[in-house]
Amino acid sequence: MAFETILFETAGSVAVVTLNRPKALNALCRQLVGELDQALDSIEKNADIRAVIVTGSAKAFAAGADIKEIAAIRSPAEARGYITGMQRVFNRLERLDRPVIAAVSGFAFGGGCELCLACDVRIAAENARFALPEIKLGLLPGGGGTQRLPRLIGAGRAKQHIFSGEPFDAQEAYRVGLVNAVVSTDALMDEAMKLAGSYAARPGFALKTIKGLINEGFDMPLAAALAHEMRCFEILFSTRDKEEGVAAFLEKRTPAFQHH
Repeated sequence: MAFETILFETAGSVAVVTLNRPKALNALCRQLVGELDQALDSIEKNADIRAVIVTGSAKAFAAGADIKEIAAIRSPAEARGYITGMQRVFNRLERLDRPVIAAVSGFAFGGGCELCLACDVRIAAENARFALPEIKLGLLPGGGGTQRLPRLIGAGRAKQHIFSGEPFDAQEAYRVGLVNAVVSTDALMDEAMKLAGSYAARPGFALKTIKGLINEGFDMPLAAALAHEMRCFEILFSTRDKEEGVAAFLEKRTPAFQHH
């Protein structure tokens, strides 16, 4: 499949999606979001892909939404159509039944930051800078920022960053829990691939079950979420990978998971 605004490649069991609008600092236009949607189609259809990395360039993960497209929106109805498309794809990324790692270098502003938030794990290069600056345009983060950021770093810190719209660096992002690790810029993709490879080596069905449990549990009362967890725990006892994992542990050998 040919893409114009992203690059899509696989390395063993890991898919790498690279945002590729260098002249626009990878700003998220409708075409790019649509091509990300198509990439997710390919990932979902390929059972051999067991982990995903989303990244950009050294200078910019994504500098925000395409302001030219924003400026062309003339009514609330048009705005709804625009943001509905972006939210749908970000939601789909969040619900993907495989781990998704954001490897962030340079600017992750606005929609770029929101794209990060839809991923499961975020690794930042030392030069990464994050912001939700929509308030400066008289707008708000409409790609999930007002909802995912508070859930990740707490309401107080999220309000601080969304109210001000000011950028903050990778170390601050790590301090508040927005990113899981900060690495050198040169090591970013190596570290992301290492992490993705470790996830891909885990028993696939168990990993999918765990991701679904965590995502779904946020919207459940605790008692219901615990009951759901218990049922999923029971189901894993019917899998070959559970049998292999236990046997390998007892036999002191490396397990050979079949991912089912």
